[in-house]
Amino acid sequence: MNILIFGATGMVGQGVLRECLLASDVERVVAVGRNATGQQHPKLQDLVVKDMYDYSAVEPQLQGFDACFFCLGVSSVGMKEDDYRRITYDLTMAAATVLARLNPGMTFTYVTGSGTDSTERGSSMWARVKGATENALLRLPFKAAYMFRPGIIQPLHGVRSKTPLYHSVYMVISPLLSLAYRLWPDKMTTSEQIGLAMLAVARGGAPKVLLEPADINALR
Repeated sequence: MNILIFGATGMVGQGVLRECLLASDVERVVAVGRNATGQQHPKLQDLVVKDMYDYSAVEPQLQGFDACFFCLGVSSVGMKEDDYRRITYDLTMAAATVLARLNPGMTFTYVTGSGTDSTERGSSMWARVKGATENALLRLPFKAAYMFRPGIIQPLHGVRSKTPLYHSVYMVISPLLSLAYRLWPDKMTTSEQIGLAMLAVARGGAPKVLLEPADINALR
């Protein structure tokens, strides 16, 4: 498979990239972002795009892919809805619309969040925006699209959050996360399992398009 990853330097993206590079059936991985990943691997190529709302200059480099794993995202804490929507909805759709046109046989996987509001009418701002993004993605003419809604994510294999506050919190609670994962597998997952699950849906799909933590953990 040839795989595109958006957000490969974030916590989720790091885990997904790791599993893609380890997978024997993945021939090529292109990491799209404003900055290079800083990693070296025979399968990996960085595609630096300074304006993530405009892909016209790099369209030829976005063709010929079997799957896209879209792991970009920001916290909504302290953000106004218009600003959060521009980064969450507008940026995602700018990329996805182009990819659907260039790769109609592609499987598109989007990392959203547990508690996302598919009705788009709830009281939670972030959940409404995520819900609108999910709904718009599912309307695009991809071969298939899946919405990953992880709860708490345990970072493994050296994966770390780029947000200093989140990284500090993970460092403090890390000893508890392994236990929590065993006790409540329907509430949380790991960076490794998200990567394995994304590869699984790229290979053979999944029973449903909205995947909560328990669904993600069941995919291999």
